[in-house]
Amino acid sequence: MEYITLNNGLKMPIVGTGTNTYGKENNEYNGALTDEIPELVSALELGYRSIDAAIIYRNEELVGRVLAESTVPREELFITTKVPANEEYISSKEATRAAIDNSLKNFQTDYLDLLLIHFPIEDKVQLKNTWEVFEEYYEAGKLKAIGVSNFGKNHLDELKEFAKVKPAVNQIQVNLKEPNKDLLAVLKDEGITPVAWGPMKTEAHQKEVLDEIGKAYKKSGAQVLLKYQIQRGVIVIPKSHNRENQASNLDLFDFVLSAEDIEKIENL
Repeated sequence: MEYITLNNGLKMPIVGTGTNTYGKENNEYNGALTDEIPELVSALELGYRSIDAAIIYRNEELVGRVLAESTVPREELFITTKVPANEEYISSKEATRAAIDNSLKNFQTDYLDLLLIHFPIEDKVQLKNTWEVFEEYYEAGKLKAIGVSNFGKNHLDELKEFAKVKPAVNQIQVNLKEPNKDLLAVLKDEGITPVAWGPMKTEAHQKEVLDEIGKAYKKSGAQVLLKYQIQRGVIVIPKSHNRENQASNLDLFDFVLSAEDIEKIENL
């Protein structure tokens, strides 16, 4: 595994796994919760250590139980979760503290590696209050890093007005269908690491080019796309319910894309 050092010095695995459909019937986001997550067990066995969760996925407790029961030491894991921008969680500082405390309980841990605001909070007072609670838990060592998700430049600018601790990451959609180039440039200037959700979305014609590029490296088009992301400093959190695909998504560290191939990808 390779790591990216965040702006506070914390090292984060450059590849992680999403969990938004794990432990749910028919692998559906809104499916009823089940009692087990074989996909997460498989991911841990294969070497995944960065686990991307969220309160609104409804499965924190189940994910936490699988992690606690695994043989992987807590210090090897990088657990991310997210507080929703819903009134229930951001109406007051007490509500936000309760949400964080509950996540710590769900994951059976005394600290989280990364906590994000899941979506922009439009009310400025609520944004300030929420971030101040994040900073409070960060200073107390209960959060190793804090960040945001789905924030645009305008939302980041608002946060800058009062934040004492800069967001370590902004988790956004980054793929060939939604390249988000302008926002990536802003994050680079600000020293905020981009984390890509949905990193493998492509159009059919783009997939053909990626597959063709992959032949020279004996890799799939999907692996080429993930490599392109991490080679330019974007952390990726692909998700699969299939062990073979999970292994493939992690098999990215024995090749380097040429400048020519990167240009081909960027022209898609």
